[in-house]
Amino acid sequence: MKKFLLVFLCLVGFLSAGDKKVVFETNMGKITFILYPQIAPKAVENFVTHAQNGYYDGVIFHRVIKNFMIQSGDPTGSGRGGESIWKQDFEDEFKPGIVFDRAGILAMANRGRNTNGSQFFITTKPTPWLNGRHTIFGEVEEGYEVIEEIENTKTDSRDKPTKEIKILRAYLQE
Repeated sequence: MKKFLLVFLCLVGFLSAGDKKVVFETNMGKITFILYPQIAPKAVENFVTHAQNGYYDGVIFHRVIKNFMIQSGDPTGSGRGGESIWKQDFEDEFKPGIVFDRAGILAMANRGRNTNGSQFFITTKPTPWLNGRHTIFGEVEEGYEVIEEIENTKTDSRDKPTKEIKILRAYLQE
């Protein structure tokens, strides 16, 4: 038990050192994400830079699957667009013990290994089958009720919401 407690306390300290926060103001409410540059420095740099440069402003949540996740980050809204700040895909960043064990995990969407761009998703339940397949770089700190509201939105046969759910403004919280 003491060993578990020590590992837990070290992990908490590791996660809280140098945290950054990004806020999304959506047409359904506000969501605040806490980001972990120590775990996934490239994914965090990409996400923060896109937020600061207005890349996510006006982008819709184009894929919503109840009891799984909500997805955004594609300026075309098709699920096939978007790019990283480096104008090319970047590699996955995995760390031992950083897993999809709860709702509210923020991770990179991809088309396979090392194909991270601008798209991301937020889990709405534990999704352990994604471990080692998608880079986790943060989680919802505030506004999870907005995530739940988005998750419960009616969707079409391709998991696209029938009503537009949009990121109005994304910014780094100082």
